[in-house]
Amino acid sequence: MEQPLGFVAQGEFGLVCRLRRSLYDLKQSPRAWFSRFSSIVQEFGMFRSTTDHSVFYHYNSSGQCIYLVVYVDDIVITDSD
Repeated sequence: MEQPLGFVAQGEFGLVCRLRRSLYDLKQSPRAWFSRFSSIVQEFGMFRSTTDHSVFYHYNSSGQCIYLVVYVDDIVITDSD
């Protein structure tokens, strides 16, 4: 990789660029997507399972449980009824 014009550090060779966020088509982009998705789902009051991090659940006041399961590119939502 070459240093972009205007950002050349004189006398410095072998420098690399550090990405500050994930880009599409990189191996880390699904991880970044799930991290963002997980934080938003938890803001809605759901809890992440301690044994399987792709399962979220929420108990309401009447004792019903709502489950949200994420698997690759599918999301399944179900309840205890």
